[in-house]
Amino acid sequence: MWTSWGRLRNIQSELKTFNTSQSVFESPSLAVGNLRSYGDSCTLSQGSAFSMLNQDCFLSWNPKTGRLKAQSGVLFDAILQRCVPDGWFLPVTPGTKFISLGGAIANDIHGKNHHIAGNFGHFVKELELLRSNGEKLICSPDHNSNLFYATIGGLGLTGIILWADIQMIRIQSSAMDVEWIQFKGLEEFLDINKSSQNFPYTVAWLDCIAQSKGKALAKGVYIRGSHSKKNVFLKTHSTNSKKNIPFNFPSFVLNKASVWAFNQAYYHKQLVPEKSLTQEYDPFFYPLDGVLNWNKIYGKPGFFQYQCVVPLGKIELFQSILDCIALSGQASFLSVLKTFGGIPSLGLLSFPQEGFTLCLDFPNKGSKTLALFTQLDSLVLEAGGRLYPAKDAAMKPEHFKIFYPNLNTFLQYKDPNLSSDFWRRVMG
Repeated sequence: MWTSWGRLRNIQSELKTFNTSQSVFESPSLAVGNLRSYGDSCTLSQGSAFSMLNQDCFLSWNPKTGRLKAQSGVLFDAILQRCVPDGWFLPVTPGTKFISLGGAIANDIHGKNHHIAGNFGHFVKELELLRSNGEKLICSPDHNSNLFYATIGGLGLTGIILWADIQMIRIQSSAMDVEWIQFKGLEEFLDINKSSQNFPYTVAWLDCIAQSKGKALAKGVYIRGSHSKKNVFLKTHSTNSKKNIPFNFPSFVLNKASVWAFNQAYYHKQLVPEKSLTQEYDPFFYPLDGVLNWNKIYGKPGFFQYQCVVPLGKIELFQSILDCIALSGQASFLSVLKTFGGIPSLGLLSFPQEGFTLCLDFPNKGSKTLALFTQLDSLVLEAGGRLYPAKDAAMKPEHFKIFYPNLNTFLQYKDPNLSSDFWRRVMG
């Protein structure tokens, strides 16, 4: 059996290893990476699913220019191990380094630096795509460009990405200069955010169950940072963390009281309202990677991650979302708020748009959790926002078609023999 990172559903069919000699794929098929998507965009319960993790070779690396060409199964962790000592870093990275290069492109990932860098797709220079009819195509902004832009953020449905050529960014140090600032309420968040535009990396942690006068309070910690200029390259981190969650936690462990206790401890751990520090890049970008199999904390039923984006002028919507969560009696163990800048996404189905994005984790309580999502979906829809397919496990088909207005154009380039459980759910 295998599953996505949210562990909501065990897939009984075999996860096959990709065979380079295979050139034609029957319907339905899907290529997957390290299965770090939270929902069902990386699963195919009925059909042929192929793991690309055996396609993990570096094809070329130029430490003078920062150009990297690698097979799609290479993990971000391996890229960092290879490139950081030479003074280069990933141009865009999410909150885990255990994703594949192909998965990063298929989901057009974003990170803490979207306001200045855009999505990962902006740094993809070229890729090779294998279509299910056996055709291999080199795609770039200048060659097969329509298929290239459909593949960026295309959820792996335009073909199998064999390799990609990307541009890394130069760094002077592997350390990060970081500031932590406590805030209470969205107005304080906005004030800090306005003063942080020159910081390349910004993110905020939210306490989703703090209360003020009967309403949810957007209390949290604003974290901003930049690559240090201290010209020191620290030892890169091993993938083998000593911390591990070896078994599923009982479902009752994560409840409103335990989440409240965790949030209190996290908010007050810095002891002072503002704190500056220098730390290695790993705990700054990948704090959760320090605990292997942390998804087992949510127990055997698994968990949902709910990520939405709303336009700049609609951030007050998040107050309504926090109120809905509080009234539902549920609690998000991990809640993150980030800024999306105005750099337009390249991919036809790319998620980011200018505004603010809120990411929430919920233990799977079945119909109770889905009922909450129905309320949240209505708020996001009314505000002109959208949901992130890579995190989604409950989006309604009618909403998907509204959230992604380029869908009809994308359908012209989708491979007819490729599918996923997400695609079947939102497209029938």
